[in-house]
Amino acid sequence: MTPELAVSILMAVVATSTPLLIAALGELVVEKAGVLNLGVEGMMLIGAVTAFIVASATGVPSLGVLAAALAAALSSMVFGYLTLTLTANQVATGLALTIFGTGVSALLGASFVGITTGTLGLVFPANLATDPILRILFGHSPLVYFSLLMTLGVWWFLSKSRAGLILRAVGESDSSAHSIGYRVIGVRYLAVLFGGAMAGIAGSYYSLVLTPMWAERLTAGRGWIAIALVVFAAWRPGRLLLGAYLFGAVITFELQAKAAGWSFLAPEVLTSLPYLATILVLALISSRRASARLAAPACLAKPFRASA
Repeated sequence: MTPELAVSILMAVVATSTPLLIAALGELVVEKAGVLNLGVEGMMLIGAVTAFIVASATGVPSLGVLAAALAAALSSMVFGYLTLTLTANQVATGLALTIFGTGVSALLGASFVGITTGTLGLVFPANLATDPILRILFGHSPLVYFSLLMTLGVWWFLSKSRAGLILRAVGESDSSAHSIGYRVIGVRYLAVLFGGAMAGIAGSYYSLVLTPMWAERLTAGRGWIAIALVVFAAWRPGRLLLGAYLFGAVITFELQAKAAGWSFLAPEVLTSLPYLATILVLALISSRRASARLAAPACLAKPFRASA
């Protein structure tokens, strides 16, 4: 393997891991607050189509990222109202949000299929990316560095800040948090809003960085992998970073195998590798149910009704 090829593979791993990490960080905060939102895939698609439309209309990709975060955050508020205010079933509502996002993105993007748009530029000067070694450090999209900073930020927020401790208290014992004066529903609304914005940003990465053209179901089910990553990481941001890059390596292997024309594996098998890896990880975790149960927030997916 030549150094150039090794660098290209590393760059591809980073590129495929970044949207998984961003979406999973948002879902981790949501679940730490005691809410299970299975609508990540739908919010990612809403973010992807919004980013593409805004970037195409304005010629400013960064504005598309902001619009994607706003659109997905607004869609997450629909989920929040139904599950937190009306106490609807979180699993069913999350699935409905995914179906809704899939349909809306297909409808809004119908006239943009096959059209290309501008991409997000580099953070550092382009000449730094000409050297293979420096390219690994300085040749990435701004959202790559954003994902790494957010990993550190989420870790600090959950473990060091007072607001993060309150959020964790709401997720572990909502009734106790309510009894000492914390607004359980308000905290959960903010967590859901953050998770929606992060899913939208992750979706914008697909339409503005990975493949700067619109295609229906552009995210290809990666939102489900992001949800599985949260469980895989045992609700810890550091493990989430490692898990995202592990799954990114699996996805990159699939793409490299296709490019190499490996005839002993059917294309359908290669395409299914990331999802088979997801099933394998969840199966391994379920064999350690006791430790997984201890790691999960105690009030996850349980509706809260204030008694007083």
